[in-house]
This record gives sequence, structure tokens and C-alpha cells, in this order.
Amino acid sequence: MEQNKKHIILKTDNLSIGYTSKASKSVIASNINIALKKGELVGVIGANGIGKSTLLRTLTKVQNPLSGRILINDKALSKYAPIELAKVMSLVLTEPIVSKNLSVFELVALGRQPYTNWVGNLSKTDIEIVNQALNQTNITTLKDKKCFELSDGQLQKVMISRALAQDTDLIILDEPTTHLDMYHKAYILKLLQKLANDTGKTILFSSHEIDLAIQLCDTLIVMTETHVVSDQPCNLIEKGTFDTLFPDDLIAFDSITGSFRVKK
Repeated sequence: MEQNKKHIILKTDNLSIGYTSKASKSVIASNINIALKKGELVGVIGANGIGKSTLLRTLTKVQNPLSGRILINDKALSKYAPIELAKVMSLVLTEPIVSKNLSVFELVALGRQPYTNWVGNLSKTDIEIVNQALNQTNITTLKDKKCFELSDGQLQKVMISRALAQDTDLIILDEPTTHLDMYHKAYILKLLQKLANDTGKTILFSSHEIDLAIQLCDTLIVMTETHVVSDQPCNLIEKGTFDTLFPDDLIAFDSITGSFRVKK
């Protein structure tokens, strides 16, 4: 088991991210070197507008890197065909789902699309995997409900279930706690921690919930205006990484409690 934990699922070598146009190149972040291990919960944190979404879009092949390499299971991301990539990486995005008229079971079953035949028929194995995903997120009792009947927190669990049903090594979530109250923010991130531990899947998410991420993540990717660092939360605290994450005129990081506090 320990050997599996050390397997690198996603790795970047001197990655540079940003945008290009005919006239210019805009670099958001450069020299990004990260290695995400099997079974880890990894959070991407940083101030608003620092480039977290740009990083996730680049890692998920939505946009091209400016330079450097991205490897998934030791294979260049650029070499993956779409259907092949869908079998190693699943996404949970913040965009609203296309049809909330689907039942919970039907939406989660969409995660099996990379494996079904051309008419999309579910096999017995597909159905078992969908039911397992529903059970892993504790929403089996909701399977026959229509998605428009669900709360934001319930719908987020459905989307996580769909990613689980896709049965990939890597799950990437963009701001999974957006629009949720404090209790459900903690619930979703605690659920992701449990899923990473129980399934051995690597789960990467971006978040503004920095205090929760520090408490729950195995590894944090911290983005600042000058650099991107990746390490265990305890090591980042020891290095003083969080001390300069935000301007110090209003909030400060307390290394004893591992959380931010408002200055009096």
C-alpha cells in the first residue's frame, strides 16, 4: 500500500501558464514543478485572481501551457486522445449542469460514457459502479430524485459521484464549495479527504477555504504573485509560506493554530 502511495499520478516540469494572442504573451505563473501522488488530497490555494483556475484549465487540457510539460501516469498530457484522457481524469466544474431534469442516477451514470458502447447502454458492471459511487457519497436515497429538486450541497455530491463513476486515477474539482454554507463547505472537503483515502484516487481541487485546506489536505499547491510552491501543510507553515499569502494590513497567519485571523 505504501508503495502505491508513492506512485506519481500527475507531474509538471517547469510549467508556465498564461495566455497568448497574436500580439503578446501574458504569463500568469512559471516554473511550476509539482508531483501529485496516488491517494492524495491536494488543494490549490492563493489570493483571488492569482491564477488557480488558469492552472486547472491547463492541467485539464482546456488550454495549452505556454511552456513546460504535464505528465499523467508518465505520459505527456498532449499525447492523450479525448476518450483516453476521460479514462484517467474526471472533472467537477463550477458551471451549471446542462439538464437538471435528469434523475440523480441518470446524471451519475453519465460518468460511464467513456466505457459504454456507441448507443450508451449500461452493462451490469456499469450499473454496479454507479450504485457504488452513489453509496460512497451517501446519496443512495436520492437516486430517483430529479436534479432540480436538490440543494446545492446535494447537487455537488451528485457531481462528485459522477466523477467517481468515471473511475479515473485523478479527479479535479474547480471550487467545489462555491455557494455552500460553512457546514457544507467542511462536509464536502471532508468527504473528498475520505474518498482519497478510501479509493486511492488522487483528488485535486482549487479553493478559497484556506483554513480547511490546511487542516485536511495531504499536499497544498500555494500560488503567489512571484512563485508556486507545493508541499505538506506542516512544512509550508514551518517555512512561513502563509505569512506572505495576503497583505498583512488586515489579516495575519497564526502558525500555532494553523489559521488566519483578523488583526485588531
